[in-house]
Amino acid sequence: MALFDYAPAPESRDIANLRPSYRPFIDGEFVDGGGDPLKTVNPATGEVLAEVGTVAPSDLDNAVKAARRAFEKTWGPMPGAERAKYLFRIARLLQERSRELAVLETLDNGKPIRESRDADLRGVAAHFFYHAGWADKLDYAGFGPDPKPIGVAGQIIPWNFPLLMLAWKIAPALATGNTVVLKPAETTPLTALVFAEICQQAELPHGVVNILPGAGDVGAQIVRHPGVDKIAFTGSTEVGKLIQRQVAGTSKRLTLELGGKAANIVFDDAPLDQAVEGVVNGIFFNQGHVCCAGSRLLVQESIVDELMDKLRRRVGTLRLGDPLDKNTDIGAINSAEQLAKIRELTESGEAEGAVRWTSPCPMPERGFFFAPTVFSDVQPSMRIAREEIFGPVLSVLTFRTPDEAVAKANNTPYGLSAGIWTEKGSRILAVAGKLRAGVVWANTFNRFDPAAPFGGYQESGFGREGGRTGLEAYLNV
Repeated sequence: MALFDYAPAPESRDIANLRPSYRPFIDGEFVDGGGDPLKTVNPATGEVLAEVGTVAPSDLDNAVKAARRAFEKTWGPMPGAERAKYLFRIARLLQERSRELAVLETLDNGKPIRESRDADLRGVAAHFFYHAGWADKLDYAGFGPDPKPIGVAGQIIPWNFPLLMLAWKIAPALATGNTVVLKPAETTPLTALVFAEICQQAELPHGVVNILPGAGDVGAQIVRHPGVDKIAFTGSTEVGKLIQRQVAGTSKRLTLELGGKAANIVFDDAPLDQAVEGVVNGIFFNQGHVCCAGSRLLVQESIVDELMDKLRRRVGTLRLGDPLDKNTDIGAINSAEQLAKIRELTESGEAEGAVRWTSPCPMPERGFFFAPTVFSDVQPSMRIAREEIFGPVLSVLTFRTPDEAVAKANNTPYGLSAGIWTEKGSRILAVAGKLRAGVVWANTFNRFDPAAPFGGYQESGFGREGGRTGLEAYLNV
């Protein structure tokens, strides 16, 4: 039972300015796409939100040609200081419309409004502000005396952070002088299409940004298109491997940010209450729909009982329900397909002998929801310790020594992120240097900054997004 009863505090869905239909954005205009329209669904209720037009191959050709014209005639030759003005303008418009975008994101994605409003939209604006500041400083960024943009960037983003992933892709591409053809995820296209409206408001030159809704076939066409010079993909490892095979042997540049199975390591000298909060944030933020989620908790044996008691009590207070309610901690799973995957993997955990504990929180009668779940007595060979569940499910393993913790943390084909909890700075540095992970957090988790590069190793992909390092992915240097 929760310590407090909270009265409902729903945000108004009218703020989203939801329309019955949306269209692709090509060469500065919204057009009727030639593909079969799709319907996007509110995962918290199952209701259809809107019909979205998709693109045919001819529409994609038009978008790439428009992007090429803009690159060669307007955006590419434009001085960096002038490009920066457009990025600053977009950032300010994102701030002005942030409440509208946050509500729309929550409706389309299922994440709690508190996260859309306080995390996603702040990060979106911050990325455009940050990269606007780089646009006129590329000659002094350490990339040589005259770094040049690559050309037309084909970008494919996932459904877990639709607008934030758009910002991670588009902001550095535009700052460095490239033009963009972007495909949003099939289940969450709405905020990307409202971003296209913001491009119009900012009077961005035609063709610089093109938004092409559609299913996986549209993404595959972008990857194969001969007019695209660079591919940036965030999504599953399986699709990333397919893209890498298709790009091999071509001149296309490639950045992949793929799956993860991050280890969150808690040593016996860690501040346990603080660590529990970090563990909860690491796996239950955004319903666990996070590539870098701390889905494997590694606990030193001497403190495992105490930490598990604290963890269960804390998880039991998380409120699951209406994503538009400002009190909600855990929103809806994005789709029926993803919910089925989570259920299948949790059932495998029980079948293989792990001990399952599920929060007793009330469950909504409709929509796609999954209660926060913690598995103990997990062995490294179990599927729940090896495969990315991408849901609110935590697997707990134990260790005795720092070397064993490092060995278990690295016992994964992924390598996106990790966390360390200890009061000793020397231990943080010693362990972090041995972890095969692109990002290592110390006494915190899931903290992001536009100035900090993000990316992984092994089957978590390659290349970096954010920071000075992330600019290089969009430059010929």
